[in-house]
Amino acid sequence: MIMIQNPPLSQVPGVPLVPLTPEVAISAFGYLRAVQAGDTEAAAEFADAHPQMPSMLVNVAERIIVPVTALCGLDPDPCDDSFALEAVGRVFVATLRNWSRQAGPCTAEGIARAVIDFVAHILTNEDREDVSDALYELEVVGVGQALEAHPAPSGAHPTHHTTA
Repeated sequence: MIMIQNPPLSQVPGVPLVPLTPEVAISAFGYLRAVQAGDTEAAAEFADAHPQMPSMLVNVAERIIVPVTALCGLDPDPCDDSFALEAVGRVFVATLRNWSRQAGPCTAEGIARAVIDFVAHILTNEDREDVSDALYELEVVGVGQALEAHPAPSGAHPTHHTTA
């Protein structure tokens, strides 16, 4: 299980993000999981349905990377490495964002692979979980936050999100 000790991204200073919609969260994580699984057909379907997929992936990446690398929540006496880690996280996200803006829709797979690599090297534990498990856990959290931020209108039939 992924245990991120840092505060939610909404509480990280200087990071005013608009909450993801449930559709964006589901589609972006669906794309990430399809790329990670090597399912090019499913990934292509997600990308075709959402030409803005690169920016959707950057939004998801920011919600994963910044809380993990942020200075908030660290020891009361952060060291130089703490500041470097936060800077690297912000530079990484900024680079992904610039890349998505400059190169457009063709960057979706590269951005997805960068996020998957981050999850693989930083958020997985060799003994307990693999990347697909970590992506699933992140998806559950991300979709849950999106549903909290964008509740269904009163009187709407509840929908249940399941991921395979």
